[in-house]
Amino acid sequence: MIANFYKEMNKIKKSILSLGSMAEHRFRRAIDAVKNVDIKIAQSIIDSDVEIDELEIDIEEECLKILALYQPVAVDLRFIIAVIKINNDLERIGDEAVNIARRVKTISGKNMGKYDFDYTRMAELAGLMLKKSLDALVSMDSDLAESVQTTDKLVNTIRDEAYDAMKAAILNAPEYAGQIVNRYLIARHLERIGDHATNIAEEVIHLVSGKIVRHEDNLKSTQKRSD
Repeated sequence: MIANFYKEMNKIKKSILSLGSMAEHRFRRAIDAVKNVDIKIAQSIIDSDVEIDELEIDIEEECLKILALYQPVAVDLRFIIAVIKINNDLERIGDEAVNIARRVKTISGKNMGKYDFDYTRMAELAGLMLKKSLDALVSMDSDLAESVQTTDKLVNTIRDEAYDAMKAAILNAPEYAGQIVNRYLIARHLERIGDHATNIAEEVIHLVSGKIVRHEDNLKSTQKRSD
């Protein structure tokens, strides 16, 4: 019974890491599509979305089966719950990659004049966050996971700058409003990928230390205001 339990646990570990690799690959491809405004890459990302969806469902079903059959406790239970949450975040990262690909198809061939945006830095940071969160999961490194939270603030700052630039661009060139908004939404999707990477990192911190760090900044802000 115990041998079967750990066999199933190892299977889940391999599956969640495989899903992480797939999500990271989709993200990299989406960034290539943005850089080159490549419709073929964008379409391939859209077409392959079902692979991530299917694996996400398989992992969830395996986790629920383990919960029902073995009723794990302590660290093992915490791991299964973390995998269920991480599983969802990785699937959402895949969805955001698809959303970016769809934006690429929308803006392809459209004249933006001088009102274009360069998301190279933002994409690099979001990609770094995703890589760090997955590496932290592999190595169970809470310090590495904590560094993801710091980078998330930088990504949010760039997102805010992109929003301000979009508003100014629309005022200056309302004829490009549709294209400008679609360009900005790429920043929004990148920011959401960063958020999901942060969620993964937070689950790793909880797995390693038992400490729940979700909403920590918001709680501190609320406490300061009440003081």
